[in-house]
Amino acid sequence: MSITAEKVAVNAVMAGCKPQHMPLVVAAVKGIADPRWGYHGPGTSTGGAGVLMIVNGPVARELDVNAGDNLFGPGWRANLTIGRAVRLVMRNVCGSLPGLLDRGTLGHPGKLSYVIAENEAESPWTPLHVERGFRADQSTVTVMAAQGPHQFYNQLSNTAEGVLTTLADDMRISGGIMGQPNYAVILAGEHMLTISGSGFGKAEIRRFLFENTKTSHAHLKRTHRMSGAIQPADETLTRPLVESPDDFLIVAAGGRAGAFSAYVPGWGSKRSSQAVTVAVEK
Repeated sequence: MSITAEKVAVNAVMAGCKPQHMPLVVAAVKGIADPRWGYHGPGTSTGGAGVLMIVNGPVARELDVNAGDNLFGPGWRANLTIGRAVRLVMRNVCGSLPGLLDRGTLGHPGKLSYVIAENEAESPWTPLHVERGFRADQSTVTVMAAQGPHQFYNQLSNTAEGVLTTLADDMRISGGIMGQPNYAVILAGEHMLTISGSGFGKAEIRRFLFENTKTSHAHLKRTHRMSGAIQPADETLTRPLVESPDDFLIVAAGGRAGAFSAYVPGWGSKRSSQAVTVAVEK
């Protein structure tokens, strides 16, 4: 099986893409073809992963990729059609058909299209692609094998610690609990201002979440996420949600109003699939 430019273009047209969308679609396809992303796992697993695409750089503004209100919802042609094009390539070129190669037990709506941009214009933080080694003036797409978005709410706290404690408590019992490759953390307007107002940058956010999402072996065994009888040491032994603080992808995006943000659990393990960032070439 080979993915050619012609095949990508045909599926992009079927998805409703404009010609100027093509470089971003190509970059995303390169991302899911990267061995680090590990197509076979997320493309075939019963876990039903979607391809979360996070767009950074000038191309997000040029193509009007939504980074604000109704972030994961409908209303933006670029967001819907670019994601749909990638899914059609997976389906029609790679053979990821439901019930055949795609064995997702449930799947989720992000498997139709799952594209957002980072709100770099209003963010107080370093953009995701710059953190991952690209220049600020470069355009990129980061692809991550992902479950659906989980929204959380906190309108009571006026400190970073308060908001992030709520987030960490919600994240701690999400996903597989057993060491996933990445989590994307999407911080919207009100939470972004509260957290940055406390002097937290993305590095501080990652460290806080890493320390506060650890779960005891005893809890994992009580809830049947880990096998074996509970031993006395299990009450203090802990397992982190991800292997390293750097495995949290912090993204400033979403509407200005409302004390809501979200996190997106990654699929699999770090050995089976990692988020990959690819430059968009025109």
